[in-house]
Amino acid sequence: MKKKVALITGITGQTGSYLAELLLKKKYKVHGIVRRASLINTHRIDHIYENKNFKLHYGDLTDPLGLNNLINNIKPDEIYNLAAQSHVSVSFQIPEYTTDVNAMGCLRILEIIKQSKKK
Repeated sequence: MKKKVALITGITGQTGSYLAELLLKKKYKVHGIVRRASLINTHRIDHIYENKNFKLHYGDLTDPLGLNNLINNIKPDEIYNLAAQSHVSVSFQIPEYTTDVNAMGCLRILEIIKQSKKK
């Protein structure tokens, strides 16, 4: 039986890391998207990093071409969009970026899924 493949955005967050653990226990292949930053924060997933069914990819919800390439290369059975700019104070300081990530990022993923179903 073919293993299910999951893609998780926001995999380094609390919910994303717990979901990755759960899916790995259920024998999924788990791919996670990590936003490239000057400080890589992976402490929540370091303990599963060596799992052969776990793979990280650099990506950003503000990059439609990059998202499209990742989704079309991974071909996930399931996508969990848990990425967000969730810091309240920062959301008021950079509201346009917050909207781009939290709202448009979700729309980009949905459009990629819709377009891939037409192929």
